[in-house]
Amino acid sequence: MEEDTKPFLIPVGGDEGDYGIMNIQFNPADLKCKRPFHIEPSNIVSVNDDTHRITDEASAMNKRIHYYSKLMAPSDRALVAPDHVLPAPEEIYVYSPLGTAFKIDGCTDGYGKNSSIVTIFMIWNTMMGTSILSMPWGIKQAGFTTGIFLILLMGSLTLYCCYRVVKSRTMIPLEDTSNWEFPDVCKYYFGSFGQWSSLLFSMVSLVGAMVIYWVLMSNFLFNTGKFIYNYVHDINVTDLVPGTNGSNRVICPGTPNEDQQGNKSGMWTKANHTGFELFEEWWSKSQTVPFYLIVVLLPLLNFKSPSFFAKFNILGTISVVYLVFLVTLKASHLGFHLEFNWLTANEFFVPEFRIQFPQLTGVLTLAFFIHNCVITLLKNNKNQENNVRDLSIAYFLVGLTYLYVGLFIFAAFPSPPLSKECIEQNFLDNFPSNDILTFVARLFLLFQMITVYPLLGYLARVQLLGHVFGNVYPSIFHVLVLNIAVVGLGVTIAIFYPNIGGIIRYSGATCGLAFVFVYPSLIYMISLHHSGQLTWSTLIFHIFIIIVGLANLIAQFLL
Repeated sequence: MEEDTKPFLIPVGGDEGDYGIMNIQFNPADLKCKRPFHIEPSNIVSVNDDTHRITDEASAMNKRIHYYSKLMAPSDRALVAPDHVLPAPEEIYVYSPLGTAFKIDGCTDGYGKNSSIVTIFMIWNTMMGTSILSMPWGIKQAGFTTGIFLILLMGSLTLYCCYRVVKSRTMIPLEDTSNWEFPDVCKYYFGSFGQWSSLLFSMVSLVGAMVIYWVLMSNFLFNTGKFIYNYVHDINVTDLVPGTNGSNRVICPGTPNEDQQGNKSGMWTKANHTGFELFEEWWSKSQTVPFYLIVVLLPLLNFKSPSFFAKFNILGTISVVYLVFLVTLKASHLGFHLEFNWLTANEFFVPEFRIQFPQLTGVLTLAFFIHNCVITLLKNNKNQENNVRDLSIAYFLVGLTYLYVGLFIFAAFPSPPLSKECIEQNFLDNFPSNDILTFVARLFLLFQMITVYPLLGYLARVQLLGHVFGNVYPSIFHVLVLNIAVVGLGVTIAIFYPNIGGIIRYSGATCGLAFVFVYPSLIYMISLHHSGQLTWSTLIFHIFIIIVGLANLIAQFLL
């Protein structure tokens, strides 16, 4: 009964910075773990397969905690709930208005255990995605010099908007926002419209990522199968596309080889003609392979818990590190091939400025997109005062990685004899399927995406079904219908529009319009207006940011 007699207001020794309301001191360490938190039992997401996602005892405790939270204003933290009204650590969740709740360990006020270096690389790892494969193509579309400028500009602009997201909670008066996510802030300012629109744009980003993954997995699976078949059957196929010769062969897939147009399968040795053609018929990048993925991925999407797949997150870091190694090695062997001409192009080089530059800005919007989860990532930073610094360093490292991969591939692309126009939207397609280093890269990425795809599907299910039905697994029928719809969309796009650059541009510009450009700027201007601190220069600058976001989206459909 010792805990039952513990007073709510805890006088302890300390410096003047520890004073609470009415000059009563409290223990900061005790405050961290006992601040009242919000939990909604009907929307809890469990990582287990238990029928009851939260115990009746925890639900009753939750009501008592709500009672304590009503005794004083949310901004006053001197009154803390005693231990006996708090659920056990394994029953504590952080609730989101999108119908999700995540189980956490330890304190719930954002004071985690990650050092700054861990936080920085966690953000870097989360932000690095499939966009890195399209960076050389994006630079080609914008022009070499313009591409460098746009990467730096979009990196800085999205960083500032991300900073505004991080600070958005602190500008809300008389509310305890320590457990809020950005959708909570949107709901506070824009009501149900902000809540539903944030759900819509979040779903666009998730479904867009799943479609991109399906197209890329089809590509990687096709090339991996082709490599294995040729190796097992000792087939030496001369590609039907032009390219350089030697051990570091680079190809131009979009252009047929005039010397071999009459030969469907090229040249092969020690292989059965009929067997090879049969393999090509049943192993097609656009006609068969996208369907084969259904057998593997559709059952995985129906798992109730994503915890097994979350264990493979390290593969993302390994894949990016290997891509950087591959780019460095290829560039060192190929050398640099550059010719600077600002406005005109010749047979082998593109101008430094091209009217298609918005295609790169669309890719970069998704490449630097982390705004919908940055608050969650920074909550576990041990030193909260370093959040802005660590976020800036993470953005710098992401931008540096994109610049490195994009510029090295673009500069090393052998022109002549090939034109820079041959650079593919997935730069790995510029290397033949029998390239051993590229085969390893595709294999890494394929396995990584197979493990990440169910996680994306789980998040989409949590946000949509949890928001609509109040239950992320209302029935196997609802889950199956949603998964079939998402998989069907992926297969359709992979067959009829296997254009990852276009998909990245459209999804990035669409979800980025709300989360990157519009909401952070509007919320900041509204909060300054309410406090009487809005100036004309601030108003004009943030309206300009919103216009940039709108122009970025519109331009994707005009080019």
